[in-house]
Amino acid sequence: MQHLNISTASILANLKIDALNPMQEASLIANTQYDNVILLSATGSGKTLAFMLPVLPLLDVTNKNTQALIIVPARELAQQIEDVFKQMGTGLKITSCYGGHKRETEENNLIEPPAIIVGTPGRLADHIRRGNITIDTITTLVLDEFDKSLELGFQDEVSFIISSLPSVEKRILTSATEAVEIPDFLGLTNAERLNYLPTEKDTANKLLIQKVVSADKDKIETLFKLICHLGNRSTIVFCNHRESVNRTSDFLAKQGISNEFYHGALEQQERDSALCKFRNGSTNVLVTTDLAARGLDIPNIRYIIHYHLPATEDVFVHRNGRTARMEASGTAILLLSSSEILPEFIDQGIEELMVPENSPLPEKPKWTTLFIAAGKKDKVNKIDIVGFLSNKGQLKKEDIGLIEVKDFFSFVAVRKNKVGEVLSLIRDERIKNKKVKIEVAK
Repeated sequence: MQHLNISTASILANLKIDALNPMQEASLIANTQYDNVILLSATGSGKTLAFMLPVLPLLDVTNKNTQALIIVPARELAQQIEDVFKQMGTGLKITSCYGGHKRETEENNLIEPPAIIVGTPGRLADHIRRGNITIDTITTLVLDEFDKSLELGFQDEVSFIISSLPSVEKRILTSATEAVEIPDFLGLTNAERLNYLPTEKDTANKLLIQKVVSADKDKIETLFKLICHLGNRSTIVFCNHRESVNRTSDFLAKQGISNEFYHGALEQQERDSALCKFRNGSTNVLVTTDLAARGLDIPNIRYIIHYHLPATEDVFVHRNGRTARMEASGTAILLLSSSEILPEFIDQGIEELMVPENSPLPEKPKWTTLFIAAGKKDKVNKIDIVGFLSNKGQLKKEDIGLIEVKDFFSFVAVRKNKVGEVLSLIRDERIKNKKVKIEVAK
């Protein structure tokens, strides 16, 4: 077996990283001593390098077949890992496979097997079934952010993939939460467990606080790069003024980031529409003032971005309280210009998150919100709306998402690829024997 002729120092230099963090160092050591390693660490803590570095010594440069498979829950993560590996400068080939990517392109990339394949469960399983992946030579398996794969319902596909790999000797599992149960089909016997999750007093909420430093006084370009880096995750961006909210939202939209804005100058219907779109997944970014810092019950918000620094500790706490709710994890990120100083009530030693210059635009949401000009006062309820869209709009149950019925109007999430057809079908139809205006929510 011939190993790669590249040092860790050279890889770090290629990545423009000064040194490994404690979690990455611990992962390197553990992976030399154990065949199975479970690494628990928060999103954005450097897990990609923590598992990539231990994988490299396991690769035989003379072997022209695929030797390592990395399973991830989302295309953005597959793209990120591929980008990081290429920046490492090993000279070895890596290919990413994920839904939304042309399968023909991936098949061409797999003709000459890459040393490493990274991809989402559904697409990897598809390639295995088609015989496009040389499964017999894969000896290293990584499941990155496996907790998210379970959340997204990929367990059957992951089980199929693993059952198709007869030669795996090394397994590395990463997760951002302790709560995830490790299925038996993973074969993680006698696994070494490394726990680097946040250990603050509020550990039940697992809130990670980070900072991003912008080279520019106007931080808006850095905000755009940060949102691209974070990917298609539910995010609230807090600004201190309404004018800043409008400007920031408009800029992000022009750059291709689907978002909604929310502040006190909006009419109630506009506010309801913005929050509904954010709740139901029609958009994953909400730009807002501190109006949204209290009282909003929106589950599964992954990131809080403090575009402007909070004026008081109370504001800081309430903004951050929108994420890491119940047992969920969350991250609050303070976006600083080079001249800004953290307030005294914020830990001065918080971790800095390095944002790449170029990250792909987040995947567009799969839902669109329809506005229905009828509500509770018109004796219209959720069951009426589901029945109407199913019978008259010919939608299946899975094509109808969250429904919110207000007094005089309602909102309903519909699969984006079904919207044009359903609007055409229901154009002349009635709800409760009444002709009602239905359109894409503004």
